[in-house]
Amino acid sequence: MDYELIVVIVNANYSEIAMDAAREEGARGGTIVHARGTGTKLMEEKYGIIITPEKDMILILTKKNKRDKILNSVYKAVGLSTDGQGIAFSLPVSDVAGLKFDSDQ
Repeated sequence: MDYELIVVIVNANYSEIAMDAAREEGARGGTIVHARGTGTKLMEEKYGIIITPEKDMILILTKKNKRDKILNSVYKAVGLSTDGQGIAFSLPVSDVAGLKFDSDQ
């Protein structure tokens, strides 16, 4: 079974919106890590974009066949064109231990 790790980085306090969107497409849960972004001064100077340095990073482990729907849903809910100013990407996962996925998940 192939798995993917979806990583979502959003402005602080937008993680629940991202997780709600992910759950709508089959994500069973995620881990939220509070983080701080860098490079905000450069983005403001170069692009005129004010970026909030306080971030939430959401890690969602899912089966590969659900990845695209989850990514699209999350980006629609909290993407760069929203107040969440989020980015999302996925990484392949070669091994998973300690989790039980139902056959339909």
